[in-house]
Amino acid sequence: MSDKSTSNDIPVENIASDAEAKAFRLDSHLLSLMWDEPFFSSIIRPITKIRTDKIPTAGVLSKDGAITMWWNPKFLASLVPKKIKGLLKHECYHLVFEHTTTRKNKPHIVWNYATDLAINSVIPESELPECGLIPGKAFKELTEEQKEKMGDDGVKRYELISNKVESFPKEMSSEWYFSQLMNDDDIVDAIKESESAGISIGEMDSHDGWDKMSEEERDLIKGKVKQVLKEAAKKADSSNSWGSVPSSMRASIRQMVSNEVDWRSILRSAVGNKKRAGRDTSVRRINRKYPGIHPGSRRKYTSSWAVYVDQSGSVCDESLGLLFGELTSLAKHSSFDVYYFDTEVDEKSKFTWKKGSKASPKRTRCGGTDFEAPTKHAHKNMEKYDGYIILTDGYAPKPSHSRLRRVWVVTPDGSLQFDKGRDVSVQMTGNNNTESA
Repeated sequence: MSDKSTSNDIPVENIASDAEAKAFRLDSHLLSLMWDEPFFSSIIRPITKIRTDKIPTAGVLSKDGAITMWWNPKFLASLVPKKIKGLLKHECYHLVFEHTTTRKNKPHIVWNYATDLAINSVIPESELPECGLIPGKAFKELTEEQKEKMGDDGVKRYELISNKVESFPKEMSSEWYFSQLMNDDDIVDAIKESESAGISIGEMDSHDGWDKMSEEERDLIKGKVKQVLKEAAKKADSSNSWGSVPSSMRASIRQMVSNEVDWRSILRSAVGNKKRAGRDTSVRRINRKYPGIHPGSRRKYTSSWAVYVDQSGSVCDESLGLLFGELTSLAKHSSFDVYYFDTEVDEKSKFTWKKGSKASPKRTRCGGTDFEAPTKHAHKNMEKYDGYIILTDGYAPKPSHSRLRRVWVVTPDGSLQFDKGRDVSVQMTGNNNTESA
């Protein structure tokens, strides 16, 4: 049977009949998953499964202290077995990457697209329903009937989003896809307008309710999911039963369930703890000395950092993307001036990284690596910066002592060749599929 969707707004071939939906049973597919994909089976086994027609497709939701998967029999009955397996894997990945227990980025509909694009990057295309978002693949062409129903504006939005999705590479993080979508105002408008018009584009599962939990409930569910994930990973390692999980993803999962502190957290702490206080007047605050006569004041905490990017070949675009992804989350209270360096700092390469900025990796230097160059440059600008970050593979001699806070961010395949002393050093892990939110 061909795969189809229950939404008439998505290009489909056929829809399961009421009789097919009534006769559909999920148990046989869960049994097949256990044989073919033991890791995913371990993830989904303890989840409560609820048959319902209240959602058009399927979805995982954490509610009332329990993890639940809701599924529409008419939708699942319209899929071939291989694509039911792909859908189940898709829901498991949402749990693995904590999408259900982490607050959504806004606008939520764009974040929904981003999470699906990241997940569908690592699931074989042959296992995904036609209605899913797949990086590098255009949407199915609309029929004349569908075009008439959607109207000219709806068709234009559909084609615009399709072209954007087709332009994306695979195996990037949710944050990367979200950033790329948000950097295109036309795409954001098209996605929002499609949602407002009630037209489902790329909807293969439901994300409703993810951001409606209390913090207590969120922490409880995160703990439960992590425990399930830890046991599943341990079992998969001991019996070599990872199934179709890519090797890079296995490394990311092992990192997620380890007791080590994530490198992102260390970087955020290192940058966030070094701030300067400034004063600003505010009519909303009472002046203690002259109440009602002069406005009060409030403190504003900001910091300014330099970022030096090693131009050696092993500092790849992926590592640069990971670092810039974290700078985006820190840019609310900190500013970053980015420079490229080898044996010297290229001051002409400077650009200021701000929240929402776009930056393409580029090569302006081609010599060896000398860590003394960024150290001296930072010292020369001590009045301007609170600290500096060096993104590197680590393969160069130790520089002199730094009089500013120095943070080493070492690429996944790199290694700092000396004792960092009092500096902060973080080792990147995984690839762009390593989720942080």
